[in-house]
Amino acid sequence: MDGRDLVRSMKTVGSAGVAQGLRTVRAAWRSRRADAAALPPRGAERARVPGAVREVEPGPGGGVVRFGRSELRVLVAVNGAVFWGWDGAGPEPSYALAGRCPDPDPRAVLEPDKDGGWRVVAERVTVAVSRHGAVEVRTPGGVVLRHDLPPRWWEPAGGGPARWTQRSRVAADARFFGLGGRSSGPRLRDGTYRLWNSARGRSGAAGGDPASVTMPVQMVVADAGTHLLFHDTSWDGTVALREGEEGAGSGHDRPGRSVLRMDGGPLRCWVMVGTPARVLLSWASLTGAPALPPAWALGHHHVLSGVGDEQDVRRVVAGHQERDLPLDAVHLGVGHADARRVFTVDEERFPKLPVLAEELRREGVRLVSAVEPAVVAAPGDAVYDGGTRGDVFVRDAAGAVVRGVGRAGDVVFPDVTHARVREWWGGLYEERLGQGFAGVWHDLDEPTSFAAFGEPTLPRSARHALEGGGGDHREAHNVYALCVARAGYEGLRALSPDERPFVLSRSGWAGLQRYGGAWSGEGATDWAGLRAALARVMGLGLCGVPYSGADVGGSEGPLSPELYLRWLQLAAHLPLFRTHAGPRVDGREPWEFGAEVLGHARVVLVERRRLLPYFVTLAHLARRTGAPYVRPLWWQAPEDRALRDCEDAFLLGDCLLVAPVLRPGADRRAVRLPRGRWYDVVTERAYEGPAQVLVDAPVDRIPVFARAGAVVPVRGEDGAPELEVWAPARGRTGGGLVVPDAGDGWVEAEIERYVSRWEGRRVVVERSGEDGVSEPSCPVRVRGLAERSAQM
Repeated sequence: MDGRDLVRSMKTVGSAGVAQGLRTVRAAWRSRRADAAALPPRGAERARVPGAVREVEPGPGGGVVRFGRSELRVLVAVNGAVFWGWDGAGPEPSYALAGRCPDPDPRAVLEPDKDGGWRVVAERVTVAVSRHGAVEVRTPGGVVLRHDLPPRWWEPAGGGPARWTQRSRVAADARFFGLGGRSSGPRLRDGTYRLWNSARGRSGAAGGDPASVTMPVQMVVADAGTHLLFHDTSWDGTVALREGEEGAGSGHDRPGRSVLRMDGGPLRCWVMVGTPARVLLSWASLTGAPALPPAWALGHHHVLSGVGDEQDVRRVVAGHQERDLPLDAVHLGVGHADARRVFTVDEERFPKLPVLAEELRREGVRLVSAVEPAVVAAPGDAVYDGGTRGDVFVRDAAGAVVRGVGRAGDVVFPDVTHARVREWWGGLYEERLGQGFAGVWHDLDEPTSFAAFGEPTLPRSARHALEGGGGDHREAHNVYALCVARAGYEGLRALSPDERPFVLSRSGWAGLQRYGGAWSGEGATDWAGLRAALARVMGLGLCGVPYSGADVGGSEGPLSPELYLRWLQLAAHLPLFRTHAGPRVDGREPWEFGAEVLGHARVVLVERRRLLPYFVTLAHLARRTGAPYVRPLWWQAPEDRALRDCEDAFLLGDCLLVAPVLRPGADRRAVRLPRGRWYDVVTERAYEGPAQVLVDAPVDRIPVFARAGAVVPVRGEDGAPELEVWAPARGRTGGGLVVPDAGDGWVEAEIERYVSRWEGRRVVVERSGEDGVSEPSCPVRVRGLAERSAQM
C-alpha cells in the first residue's frame, strides 16, 4: 500500500477515514511481518532444464517421455484437447476442470518423430516433443502453430517451490487474445501482463494492465489456425508478449513470442486447436458449461452503491416507471448491510425489505445484494461465533486467524478452498433469500482490503486447505473468488432449487463461468474506460466467460452527457447491462442529464428489452457450445487479417454486428464488415462485405447491422415473441436459431431452427425439424425488402 491508497481510503470512509487508514496500515504491516517470518528469502537457487531423452513409455492417449533431469506426460483427451505436464504433473487436481479429466483418446499413440524426438498424432492436432524437451503444436498438415522451448526451473537450494519459465514462439502473423478481462485488449499488444487478481484495474493502458479476473489463457489466431493454450497453475506470474513481424530482417519473419514466468506451481497446460467455435466448445467441455442466468438477468440492471435506504430504492424504481424506462433489477451495494454483522441487512434503513422486494417483484423488478467474503471479527455475532466454532477462517503459518480490514474494523475470511467451508458459507445466503433478494454480486472478493482498494488483505503466507492438499495464499489467491462464486452458486441452488441462481463476481479464474458471470469492478470515467469496458467483455468471452459487463459510466468522477449516452448505447448490447449510481457517482440516472439525453436513453433501454429474446437465445447457446454472446469480428473468418486487427466493433451472436462510438465528438464512423450482405437496422440500407464503410453515427444511436438472412427473436410491440427476419441476398438462403425460455427453472428448452429463402417475390421463413418443415411458432416480420444498396 502506498500514500495514494491511504488517501483514497480516508476519502472512502468519510469522517472515520483516519482511523480506517490506520487500521489498513496496521493490517499491511502485520501481513508483511507474517510473510517475512513464514516466507524466508529464497537464497541460492539451482537452474535446471530437462536434458536429453532417455526413454519413453507409451500409454493411453499418449505416454511419458523421460529426460535426463525431468519427464513429460502427454495426453490427448476424447474431446480433442491435449494435455502435457512436466515433472509428474497430471491434469488433476485442478480448480479449472469441471470434474474429472476427460478420458484419453484411444486412437492417439506415442510414436517416433524425426531427429530422435517423439510425437502424438490426434485428429485435429499433432504434438511433437524434441529430444531436448521442446514441444511443438502442429496442424494435421504439419504447420507449426506454437513452439515451446525446453522449460527452465530455478529450485531453491534449501528446498521450497521452484519458479519456472516457459518461452514460446508463434507465427509472425499471429495475434494474442485472452489472459482474462484486460482493459488494453482485446488484442494484446507488446507488453508484460501480470497473472494476479487485483482491484487496481482502472487503467486502460497497456503494460501491466492489472485486472480483477486474470487467467493464464491465451487464444492465438494466425493464418495457419487458431489455438487456445491454458497453463493450469494459479500462482503469481507474468506473461510477456511480443507480436511477430513478417519480413522483419533480410526478408525473414520475426516470430511472435510469449514468455511465461511463474513463481511456483506445476508446469502443466492444455491446448485446443481448430476454429474459434470448436476451440471454445472444447474449452467448455473441459472447464464446464456456462451457468444459465434467469431471463430477467439479461435485462437492465441499476446499481445503488454506498449507503441508502428503502426510499432510495423506491425513488429509483418510480423514476424509471414514471418515464417509461425499462428496469429489471436493482443492485444494492455493500452499504445496505449492517456494517457490524455479515449477512444482516441494516434494519434501520431497510425495516421492511421483504415487503419491498415482493412489491418490486410483482412489478417485474428484482433486488440483488452485494456480498463480500469477510466476517466482522465481533464476538457475539452469530456468523463469527459459528465460524469460530467450526474453524472455517483462514489462519496464518503460526496457526492464528488472519485479520484484515473491513468497513467496521477487523474482519476475518472463510477458507473457501475447503468443501466444508463452502457449504457453510453457501448456507448463509438463506438470510439474503429471506430478505427477498433474487441474486448476489460478490464485491472485494480477490479478496481485497475494503480501505486500501487493491492492497491484498491476506498475507501470502496465510494457510489454505486447497481441497486437502494444503498450501498458502500464493497458490490460493487467484482461485479464492472462484471458490466464493462456487459457494454462492451451490448455496443458492440448494436453498432455492426451482430457480436458476444469479451470481456475479468481480474476481475469478478459469472455470468461473460454471457459477455465473463477471462485472469489471472499478472503471475509469473517461473515453479510455469506455474502450476498456468493451475490451474486458471480449477478453473474458474468449476465455470462456460469456456473461459479463462493466458499469455504465465507470465508478467515479464527472460524466458528460455525451460519454454517458455512448456508454449506454454500447452496454445495451453487452450481456450484463448495468447502470450505476452512488455516493461517488451521483446524478447517473438518465433523467439527470436533461430531456434530450433522457429521450435517447429511453430508445436504448426499449431496444434492449426488445432484443431480450435474442439474448436469452444467446445464453442458451453459450451453455450448449461455450460460444460467447460478444464475439470478435474474426469469429467466423480468423484467417482475415483485417478483421483480426479490428477492435472497435463486435458480433452479437451470429446475427448482429455492433459498432459503438468510442471517441468524443464523432457523428460518423468507419465500420469493417465481414463477408456477406449486411443491413443497417435503422435505415435498412444494404452493404456488401468484406469492406470498410463510412456510416452515420448521430448522438441518438450507434451503427448496428443485421446479417442478410438472419432470423432474430425479439419482443413485438405487444410484448409477445416475434421473429425479425432480414431478407437474404437473392439466390441465397439464411436462417437462425431460437431458444424460447420460460424465464427461469431447469427445463431444457428446445432449439428451434429456422430457414429463410426467396420464393418468387417474397421471403419465406420455415421451421425445420426432425419431422420436416413447419410454420414458425410466432409472427414473422421481414425487413430489408427494399434492398437499397449503399454506394461503395
